[in-house]
Formats: sequence, C-alpha cells, structure tokens
Amino acid sequence: MATVVNPNLMSDLQKFGAPDINACFSCGNCTAICPLADNDATFPRRFIRLAQVGLTDELVTSKELWTCYQCGMCTDRCPQEADPSEFMATARRYAIAKLDKTRIARAMYTSPVAAVIISLVGLAIFGGFFASVQAEEGARLVFGVPYEWIHTVGLVVMILVALIAVFNLAMMARATAKRDGVTAKSLFGSKAAWGRTFRALWYSIGVESLGQKRYREDCADDNPVEPLYRRRWLIHTLTLWGFLALFAATLIHYAGDIIGVPEAVAEAAITPVARTIGTLGGLAMMYGVSWFMINRYQKVSAAAQHSSPSDWLFLWMLWITGLTGFIIEVSLLFPGAQPQPWSYVLFLVHVAIAMELVLFMPFTKFAHVMYRPVALFFYGLAKDEHRELQPA
Repeated sequence: MATVVNPNLMSDLQKFGAPDINACFSCGNCTAICPLADNDATFPRRFIRLAQVGLTDELVTSKELWTCYQCGMCTDRCPQEADPSEFMATARRYAIAKLDKTRIARAMYTSPVAAVIISLVGLAIFGGFFASVQAEEGARLVFGVPYEWIHTVGLVVMILVALIAVFNLAMMARATAKRDGVTAKSLFGSKAAWGRTFRALWYSIGVESLGQKRYREDCADDNPVEPLYRRRWLIHTLTLWGFLALFAATLIHYAGDIIGVPEAVAEAAITPVARTIGTLGGLAMMYGVSWFMINRYQKVSAAAQHSSPSDWLFLWMLWITGLTGFIIEVSLLFPGAQPQPWSYVLFLVHVAIAMELVLFMPFTKFAHVMYRPVALFFYGLAKDEHRELQPA
C-alpha cells in the first residue's frame, strides 16, 4: 500500500498549539530519558520525525501516542529546546480532531469562539431535554417551546453524538489493529489467544486506566518531587474516579425510575446509596480538578505550561458540575427542606453540563477516556507477544 505524505502536517499541527520542532535533529535524548519508552514505544523522537516528514496516518493511528503521560522529562533534557513533551500533547489533540469526521473537535480546539458557542448550544439542548423530561404531566410548553420539539431534538442529538463516538472509536481501533497486524484470529482464534486478549484487557482497564500504574511510576521521577497531595497521578486518579462515581450515582438514581421501584422504597434504599456515592465522587473530582486548574495557572510542570481554551473549558465544566451538585445536595439536607425554583434551574444546569461532558467526549480532552484504553489494549498485546518471544 502506498504511503501518503502530507506536506502541510506541521503547519496544521501548529494550529493545535504545536511548538516549533524544526530545531530537532533527532539526537534521541528525549527517547533515552523517557521512563515509558521501550522496544514498543520509542517516542517522542519517532513522532516528531513522523510530523516532520508528513506521515499523518502513522501519527494519528499509533498506539504509543496515547501511552505518553506528558511528564516533561524529555523537554527538560532537549538540547535544542524543541519541547517534545508539548508536541506529544498537541499530537493527541490533533489525533482527536482527525478521528472526528464532523470537524466539531477541530473547531473546538482551534477556535475559542467556536468552542464557547458549541458548548452553549449543547448546554441549551441538553438542558431543554431534561426540562422536558421533568415537565409536569400535560405540559405542552417548556421555556415557551413545544415539549415535543425539545424532547425530540435532545433525543436525536444524544443518539447522533453516541453514534459518532462509537464510529470514531471503531475507526481508531481498526486502524491500530491493521498497523499492528492484530486480527480476529489472533484475538480469539485459540485458547492462548483468548488468554492474551484478557491479559491485555486487564492491563488496559484495571492496571493502567483505573490503577494508573505507569503514571505513578512516571511521577516518581519528578524533579523536584511534588508533595503527595498535588501529585499529578493522584489528582488525575481522583478526577477520573470521582467523575465515574458521579456517573454511577446518576445511573443508580434513575435506575429506580426506569425499573419502576416504588417511591417509598427508592427514598429509603436507593436514594441514600446514590447520594453517598455522588457526594464522595464529587469531593474527589472537585479536589482533582481544582489542583489541575491551580497547576495550570501556576505552570508548575511541563504538562501545565501550555493550555488550550478547550482544555480550560473542559476543566471549568467539570468544576461547575461538581459545585452545582453540592449546592443542590446541601439545599436538601435540612429537615423539611423543599426544592426551590432556583434549585430546579440549578439542577437542569448541573445535569445538562454533566450530560454534555459525557456526550461531547469525542470532541474534547475527555476523548482520552475513549482512546487511551484502546491504545493501551494494543500496547498490552504487544508487550505480551514480546514477552513470549523472549528466550527462557
């Protein structure tokens, strides 16, 4: 198959914030110092070279692109000050936009105005949808707009965005599998193949995505070493687990309505569980997000030196989701407390932003949650195969 060269790749990457890497002469210092580089991941040098020669497909579909945690050691040791750490972060932003055929991600990453407009439109759609769901029986208008219009538009948008996410993820997985020579037979063709597949899944989901093993080991090399309470791996873990807990609490809360649990039973058994999980998750997420914002504002590390408007928008949306959730929770804690009109509006804002974060996953920094586990799965397969080929 012919190799397609894109002569405009470097100029396109710079629209996403890429530093000038023309000074790089491929000395290899960045790869030599990287604690994550090994036989299967010779970055960042390889990715800089791919960009320099215009190999877009190889850059976007490489699993190693997502195994970098941007510790910044490569930038600290670069003799040419080419900032390979920030280049890797930019390459991931570019990959998110390239995998998204709707060009929404590209607009959000390259235009602050477009990012704000798209976010506000999404907020209005999702907020209107949940307002229509919560509307009193028989109500024909919600915020002056026919109920059926709001409900239908919201439902269609949710389905479309979900399908886009599935399509983007499938295209990424297919391209990576093709590059690595992974086939259905190599995954499921024998008992040994099933074993490798399950080990790679556990490595991707359990060890790395949830356990953050390589991230913790990477952060051990920080110089100077950050105090534990603001370590990058810790605040990253708390943010991830906190958001997952909030999502789980929401599912538990609505599960009772979906399966038809009586209101008295739900209030006695389901609601306290959902509130406890949501409260703990909200505290964890707000702690992590707050430190992410402080670190970015203070530029305490290489990973925090450069922030796109889309990155800040993502963090603020997470933070507001946590804050509004706590305000709503506190307003209902007092004995005899009844929901107020302002709490209803705040609830709609809270749910709309949370839904927007989930459904806009293919277009924002949150896409890491989609693509990194898939990349780590293929990385786990490669590590397993490499281990099998080693002499006993």
